[in-house]
Amino acid sequence: MHTPTTKAPRRRRAAGLVAAALTGAVAFGTMAPADAGSDRSAPGNRSLAKVLAADGTSFDRRARDFDIVEAAVLAVLDAKPDSPVSLLTKGRQRLTAFLPTDAAFRALVKDLTGTAPQRERRVFTTLAGATDIDTIEAVLLYHVVAGQTLGSGKVVAAAKERTELTMASGGTVVVRMHEGRVVLVDADTDDRNARAIPRALDINKGNKQIAHGIDRVLRPINL
Repeated sequence: MHTPTTKAPRRRRAAGLVAAALTGAVAFGTMAPADAGSDRSAPGNRSLAKVLAADGTSFDRRARDFDIVEAAVLAVLDAKPDSPVSLLTKGRQRLTAFLPTDAAFRALVKDLTGTAPQRERRVFTTLAGATDIDTIEAVLLYHVVAGQTLGSGKVVAAAKERTELTMASGGTVVVRMHEGRVVLVDADTDDRNARAIPRALDINKGNKQIAHGIDRVLRPINL
């Protein structure tokens, strides 16, 4: 846990994510493995936005789902309709997203502010208060590989090769294996790296847009 003296600088650095990570153009990731885990049938066009909205847009008490990332996407698109984040609503465009759980966002808020609100709505409002909409946009884009549908088989194959992914923000994330788990190494060297969640892989499988749940929020800079 961080002492109160570190909170203000960490908030200022969080706001600095925009300059470091947001380019305003969607970048396309590259993956070494071409076909591992691929589905040979024609993929569908259901967007990840529709999947996230399937259980409604309200917060709940399930820490392992994705209500906060959904709220973040909606907030960005409400403030900036032309944001590259809108790619998540366009099911005909291929992408792979790594989705942090609600618990992952609670851990981020605790790291940034020293507090860990229990209710998801409070987690989101605390995050919004500690950053700004451009920062939230930058963080979301740092979780998306645009232009490719990377099922879990492809991600595992890439992790075995310690592949560097270029994210939609322009930043990079390295995927690697550790004790049989896929680990995503972001730009933050101080905190534990995100891990893929086995029960939350291949969300929206069979469509051009696919997602994998992760247990930490990826950070475009070292906080």
